[in-house]
Amino acid sequence: MIIVTGGTGFIGSNLVAGLEAAGHEDIVICDTLGTEDKWRNIAKRELKDIVHPDRLFDYLETHKDKIEVIFHMGAISSTTEKDVDLIVETNVVLTRRIWKWCGKNGKRMIYASSAATYGDGKAGFSDFQTPEELQTLLPLNAYGWSKHVFDRRVARVLKTQSEPLPTQWAGLKFFNVYGPNEYHKEDQMSVICKLYPQVMAGASARLFKSHHTDYEDGGQLRDFVYVKDCVSVMLWLYENPDVSGLFNVGTGQARSFKDLAEATFSAASEEPKINYVDMPESLREKYQYYTQAEMQKLRDAGYSEEFTSLEDGVRDYVQNYMAQEDPYL
Repeated sequence: MIIVTGGTGFIGSNLVAGLEAAGHEDIVICDTLGTEDKWRNIAKRELKDIVHPDRLFDYLETHKDKIEVIFHMGAISSTTEKDVDLIVETNVVLTRRIWKWCGKNGKRMIYASSAATYGDGKAGFSDFQTPEELQTLLPLNAYGWSKHVFDRRVARVLKTQSEPLPTQWAGLKFFNVYGPNEYHKEDQMSVICKLYPQVMAGASARLFKSHHTDYEDGGQLRDFVYVKDCVSVMLWLYENPDVSGLFNVGTGQARSFKDLAEATFSAASEEPKINYVDMPESLREKYQYYTQAEMQKLRDAGYSEEFTSLEDGVRDYVQNYMAQEDPYL
C-alpha cells in the first residue's frame, strides 16, 4: 500500500497518476478537498481509499502491516500565507509525526521540501550540506522557513542518530514546478498557467519589471521544472529503496521569465506580446531573482533520466492539457 498525502494537490495528483501508470494499485490519498475543484485532479484515478488528515494516524495504525511507503506531499504551499501557526502545524508538526511513525514502524518516507529554503540564493543552491551549512540558509518567507526547519531537523537526527530512521528517506527540494492539475492554486499557479488565458484572449503577457540592476525586465531567472520530471524522480526513488538523502529537483538550467512567456506564445502558435508591470512593493524585498538547482547529488545517487527542456515542457502542457476541453491529467 502506498500513501500519498496531499494527493489531490498539484504535485501529489501527478504522482498518483504516475504510480497508477506504473502499475501500482493500492494507492491511498490523504488530503482535504473542501469546496474547490481539487477533486477533478483525481477524477480519473482508481484509488483504494481517501483519508481525511484528521484520521491519518488512525488509518496508518490500522493498516501498518500493509503500508510500504508514504509520499508526503501535503503542505501549506503558499509563499504568501500569513498564518504562521497554520504553516508550522501543517509543514513542521505533521511532517515530524509522519517521520517518527515511519521510523518506529520501519517504513519508507519521501517528502516534499522546497527550493524556497535557499532564500535569496546568496548561500548557493547546493544540496551537499552538513547541518552547519544548512544553518547558513535564510528563507525569505514563512513557507520556505517551515520546510527548512524540517530539513534541519532531519540533518540533526542523522548526525546524532537519536531516533529510528525511516528505512528509506528522501527530502526533495522542488524548484519552480509547472504542469497540469495546478489550476486550483489561484495566485500560486505557475506563470505559464496564468499567461495562457491572456495569450488566447489576444492580450499581452504581463511580467514583472526588474527592480534589480543586474537583471533586465523579464530577465529574472528561475529553474522551471516540468511536474512530470518531478514524478519521474519520485518513481525512481521508489524503485531504489537504498537511496536516501536531501536532493534538489530542478533542471539545472535557469531560464528567464521572458523565455517562458515566449515559449507559451509559441506553444499557442501566437506572436509574442509582452508588457512589463511594476512588482508589488510587498514582494520586492522577498523576491528571488535567480534560482538554479545543482543536480550532481541526484546524479551521483544514480538518477540518469534527462530533464524536459522549457520549450518542450511548455508545449506539452499547453497543447495536450490547457488547450483541451478536459485539461486534467
